[in-house]
Amino acid sequence: MGSAFQRVTGVDPVNPALRGGVVAIGNFDGVHRGHRAVLERALAEAQRRDAPALVLTFDPHPRSVFRPDAPMFILTPPPMKARLLSHLGFQAVVEQPFTKAFSQLSADAFVIDVLEGRLGISHAVTGFDFHFGKGRQGGPAFLMEAGEKHGFGVTLVDAFRDENTEIVSSSRIRGLLEVGDVAEAAGQLGYRYTVEAEIVPGQRLGRTLGFPTANMVLPDNVALKHGIYAVRFRRADGSIHDGVASFGRRPTVTESGAPLLETYVFDFSGDLYGEFCSVSFFGFLRGEQKFDGLEPLVAQMKRDEEEARALLSATIPLSALDLAVAFGEA
Repeated sequence: MGSAFQRVTGVDPVNPALRGGVVAIGNFDGVHRGHRAVLERALAEAQRRDAPALVLTFDPHPRSVFRPDAPMFILTPPPMKARLLSHLGFQAVVEQPFTKAFSQLSADAFVIDVLEGRLGISHAVTGFDFHFGKGRQGGPAFLMEAGEKHGFGVTLVDAFRDENTEIVSSSRIRGLLEVGDVAEAAGQLGYRYTVEAEIVPGQRLGRTLGFPTANMVLPDNVALKHGIYAVRFRRADGSIHDGVASFGRRPTVTESGAPLLETYVFDFSGDLYGEFCSVSFFGFLRGEQKFDGLEPLVAQMKRDEEEARALLSATIPLSALDLAVAFGEA
């Protein structure tokens, strides 16, 4: 993330230098190709006006506030979302706290308190179906009228469709990841699906088998299909390593326990404990399975390694964002 990029969380004040900016408004979970139709329009408008380019998003995701009993699979937690937005060229992201009280704010109050009062926007860019305010009372027509009244411009962006004329959406991408189709999910995202977490100690069984792993505990709401994946592993220092990862409950060596992401990093030796690293998913190799002992498990792990190396050797970046996230190049 560039040093100039600002991530404004909670009720922290917004830098006065960012007032008068062009603001893209939305949840943007996944920062996928559909979102980028909105985001790129905002960047272009900011460049045209020689104004700051900001993103206004909401945290936590509104659905998790309205339906707390149904945990939502978040594709890009706020830190990851901020990094992606920084790579795209924005100056800041403002993470508006979304609470029950905030959800009761009228559409008028949202415009006056947030867009005009907190951000002092000159232009808003959002999707054609963006609604806001208590009971979703504010829609596109309301926003256009509010812009005329309060002196800011409004651009509405149509839904983005993929090469098969299907609308790209966060829910569609979640569904692909839930069945392990990380390749198709990458096509929708425009970059490889990526998770990040601190490396934690495991059972150290992999080390004794000749396959030491870097272990991550992912958030409970990650609904990625359990199985074996070809991945790229990024260390805290930015270095990139190919690898093969297992996500699941390790049925051969344990009968229970929380899902764990275990990455065997190719051609690497060293201590990673405590490092904050990321894993980008390039291909699904096979589902999780229970082996009759460690010997057949090791034999399969060797085959997994060969398959992952072959798959990763033929990969090319999907976009500039993918180049930055999964290939380690700015």
